[in-house]
Amino acid sequence: MLPILIRGVIVYVIIIIGVRLMGKRQIGELQPSELVITFLLSDIASMPLQNSNTPLIQSVAAVFLLIALEVMTSCLSLKFRPFRTLIQGHPVMIIKNGQLQQKSMKKIRYSVDDIIESLRLKDVFDIGEVDYAYVETNGALSILLKENRENDSALPCLVISDGKVIEREFDLCELTEKKLYGILEEKGVELKNVLLMTYSKGGKMSLVLKKGSD
Repeated sequence: MLPILIRGVIVYVIIIIGVRLMGKRQIGELQPSELVITFLLSDIASMPLQNSNTPLIQSVAAVFLLIALEVMTSCLSLKFRPFRTLIQGHPVMIIKNGQLQQKSMKKIRYSVDDIIESLRLKDVFDIGEVDYAYVETNGALSILLKENRENDSALPCLVISDGKVIEREFDLCELTEKKLYGILEEKGVELKNVLLMTYSKGGKMSLVLKKGSD
């Protein structure tokens, strides 16, 4: 009995350390790769407790291997946007001006019932009240209500992320690459020094520079 208790304490400490190393996130905020790692960790951690003949060192080594893979994946995702998109995907608009975007819904296999339920959880009971809704990469639904917008310019589009131009929503915010570079030139800012930039078709923008590039 005592060896099992000792194993349990060791495994518990190892898992706590592993979770701390991977960073702080709530369960609902986990990306697919992080969720897979979480399930695998719980599976591996239970092996030495279920079978006393299983060497503890094997489970500990497997836990740290998974942690290393997750940390490496996170670092690559931060540095290379295509890799991040491959692993995490990107947000998908499923409601625009109160209208369901059926093509997008089919693409991510999101049913009308899924949308209605997600809206109700946000105290919204009429799709017509929603101006825009996105399914985020973690599966959560983000919405912007019509009553919260004075005009179309209230919807900001992500146009630069970590020094990379994001053309996906240019049409939505009435922006072109030429206009974007014109704005950067006017501000005296180089693209590589921009951490985040949002822009709305009313001309409202938000610009955040990388530290040390001021």
